[in-house]
Amino acid sequence: MKRRKFITRSMAAATGTMIMPTIIPSSVMGKNPPSDKINIGWIGCGRQGRGDISGTMRFDTAVVVAVSDVDSNRMMLGKQLVEGFYTKQTGNANYVNVKTFGDYKEMLPDKSIDAVMITTPDHWHSQPGIEAALAGKDIYLEKPTSLTIAEGRVLSDVVRRQKVILQVGTQQRSSTQWRVAAELVRNGRIGKLHTVKIGLPGDPAGPEEPEMPVPKNLNYDMWLGTTPEVYYTEARVHPQKDFGRPGWLRCEQFGAGMITGWGQHHFDSAAWGMDTELTGPVSVQAVAQFPKSGLWDVHGDFLSIAEYGNGITQLTSGSYPNGVRYEGTDGWIFVTRGGYTATSSDPVIQDRNQRALSASDPKILQEVIGENEIHLYVSESQIGNWLDCIKSRKEPISPVEIGHRACTVCLVTHIAMRLGRKLKWDPEKERFINDDEANSMLSRPQRAPYGTNYVKI
Repeated sequence: MKRRKFITRSMAAATGTMIMPTIIPSSVMGKNPPSDKINIGWIGCGRQGRGDISGTMRFDTAVVVAVSDVDSNRMMLGKQLVEGFYTKQTGNANYVNVKTFGDYKEMLPDKSIDAVMITTPDHWHSQPGIEAALAGKDIYLEKPTSLTIAEGRVLSDVVRRQKVILQVGTQQRSSTQWRVAAELVRNGRIGKLHTVKIGLPGDPAGPEEPEMPVPKNLNYDMWLGTTPEVYYTEARVHPQKDFGRPGWLRCEQFGAGMITGWGQHHFDSAAWGMDTELTGPVSVQAVAQFPKSGLWDVHGDFLSIAEYGNGITQLTSGSYPNGVRYEGTDGWIFVTRGGYTATSSDPVIQDRNQRALSASDPKILQEVIGENEIHLYVSESQIGNWLDCIKSRKEPISPVEIGHRACTVCLVTHIAMRLGRKLKWDPEKERFINDDEANSMLSRPQRAPYGTNYVKI
């Protein structure tokens, strides 16, 4: 296959979601009869989820039949979104009567539901993923795959044991330029790879926020889940009147900030080119700025250095352009989310603002990958690939173990940020070497009755 054969792709950098086409084929609602469709339950009806579920409904092979959220207002808005979509597409106001569940655990025993899409806050990823796998459901799980390395390991082990299809929402793998960059690197087009530079921003600090009454529509105790009890304030959770950026993204109690927010995307993509998808670094050191006051306490500016057993050094910082730069003995390749248009005569046409794919020598990007060289998994749509794999039972482009390994790099880096010293990591045992303090951070206390510790595996 010639390198010049690209697929036009546009991505929304601000949210990390793919912009779906607005024109829907006339066959969308009728190609597959209802009995052949994949019935999907949607868990977590917030900002990210609305984009993901809208993308899912555009595929004829699936139908969304249930929604769940601890915020009853968002749950009902999710139901309206789904039913409104199908009404508009079919002209039938009764095409689907979406079931609602205030607790996703009540959804999982429903045998009419084949798969679930989990788009909850980060601290509510692993547990519903594990429980869905135990219930025999196929899963689309937004990144990061876990809040801790320990629970991520459990998730991966259970999913593979249960033989369910889990697709991680690291959709850069389904955007052509990331695969092209990884293939060129893996096939030696820039010589021997020695350094990878990843551009990843931090978050700003925020003000103190007063305690507020818990809205009647929000099950706040369940929303907190495994994490400690803290007073409610809207800036800690999510907006009540819209779907703006939620405050929990900037609270370490519920995640780790941009190191996991965008980090899993970029570390996953970097590992694709580094051929380290199923392993990890052997050492990590980092320095980072953290707010000294205010509600938001995730990292700001930072620099991390990870060393891999194959001799590659990975540097990550907000001072680099957002994306992944591979540096080898014979040149470099830089890949980012900038939209681009491609034709058969020109592999990469520069976007008005930024090239999605560039190199030290433009001829590198025109290189043909030979028949006997390394060809990586091709996917045109992260959600579409997931649905196809549910039907075929083949491994998806972003399977759980690869997702766990990429998330582990994020979390190991975050631990190094917090400790401020070089850490030696054993990627096989998933333990720090001779460092009890660092190993104590591989898991967190879990507030009963929530958490992976309380799931019967």
